[in-house]
Amino acid sequence: MFVRGQIPMTKSEVRAVSLSKLSLVKGAVFWDVGAGTGSVSIEAGRYLELAGGGTVYAVERNPEGIRLIEENRRHLLPDWEGFHLISGRAPEALQALPAPTHVFIGGSGGQLRGILEVVLEKNQYARIVINSITAETLAECLELVKEFSFSSYEIVQVAVSRLEKAGRYHLQKGQNPVYVIRLEGAGQKENGREGAGQADDRRNKSGQAERKGEEKG
Repeated sequence: MFVRGQIPMTKSEVRAVSLSKLSLVKGAVFWDVGAGTGSVSIEAGRYLELAGGGTVYAVERNPEGIRLIEENRRHLLPDWEGFHLISGRAPEALQALPAPTHVFIGGSGGQLRGILEVVLEKNQYARIVINSITAETLAECLELVKEFSFSSYEIVQVAVSRLEKAGRYHLQKGQNPVYVIRLEGAGQKENGREGAGQADDRRNKSGQAERKGEEKG
């Protein structure tokens, strides 16, 4: 069981769907941005430990969240050396991290575009999963799908209800529905600016052309 305190935590059912959409593999470099209590990053670490290896970076800005992640990690993932806790605010705290293969964004602090820009600068093929409970964040994600020209995306809504006792009866109590958004394969931005990886590809092709020209000369 995870220790939660006063920090929001991704519910177990939503974690299961989110981790399924991430499709982690052995050797994955996984970022958990806005890690909260560490429930997603620790679950991911437990999977990667069993799978044979990988690296997890849990990024959290709230001191109480940092404390809870450390406590949950001690109880649930005590001996795995692939888990790294990063105290800081995204996207700035992401700059020094190695390129991710998989990214979970549970909380963006209003910096979703900036977070995606850093992710895609490091690896335009990273698989990204975002959780959102608001229509505004969902709308922003749809705009960013177009802006970054993601080749593949999927949006599902997870609505969970729990049976609770009410006197002599039992009632199903609905939880807040959560949007689970999966993004992959960013390309060139619609507005003409180069997307992640596009500038490098252009420079590489230009350099190859110049070298061929020198060889002919």
